[in-house]
Amino acid sequence: MPLCFDLDGTLGHFSGGYVLLREVLGELWGRVPTEAELRSCQGSTDWEIVDELHGGRFGRGLPMEGYQAFETACLLRFEREFAPGARSAVVYEGMVAGLNSLHRQGQPVALVSGNAPRVLTFKAQALGVDPGIPLWGSRPGHSRADLIRLALEGCAGPHLYAGDRPHDLHAAREMGLPFLGVGPCVPGDHPILEPEAHAHVLLSTVEQLLKRL
Repeated sequence: MPLCFDLDGTLGHFSGGYVLLREVLGELWGRVPTEAELRSCQGSTDWEIVDELHGGRFGRGLPMEGYQAFETACLLRFEREFAPGARSAVVYEGMVAGLNSLHRQGQPVALVSGNAPRVLTFKAQALGVDPGIPLWGSRPGHSRADLIRLALEGCAGPHLYAGDRPHDLHAAREMGLPFLGVGPCVPGDHPILEPEAHAHVLLSTVEQLLKRL
């Protein structure tokens, strides 16, 4: 019964990440996408966003080599900006500790994120996520719901998805999964935790949710 967690905004955040994404695309494409162009994208994963922006800029879909170039450039930028002694990620200590505790107790957990895979690996390490937890980053042709489906493949339920944004809630609903919200941006009748919640609060909330399923 894997419990899938989003990363950005759920376990912590990397302030200015969208700015870095725009700057990287400007370096690769010769023009920085505007904030309005970025915000207008319908998808929530790196592949979906960059593919849509590429179509608007060049009139065709993003080729695989273009996505790989984006991933490499984005990883280098994050490694430089968030190197020791430079900027620091904001870690939601209780959420990360709770996630790691679930994993170490033998509860199957996974990170399902819109970040490109190598960027996701960097961010997970920076936030202190246990390296044994599987990571499912953005891949060509896959929506967030598709990534959740892959993470759950072959696993018996019940399942759960935790996230902090409407697109996380939408993906959970698309998959027919119960949802755990983090923060104020996903109101509804599902449980909602504060980002600053202590680990024991996350653990007890997950336990209660699983008992209902």
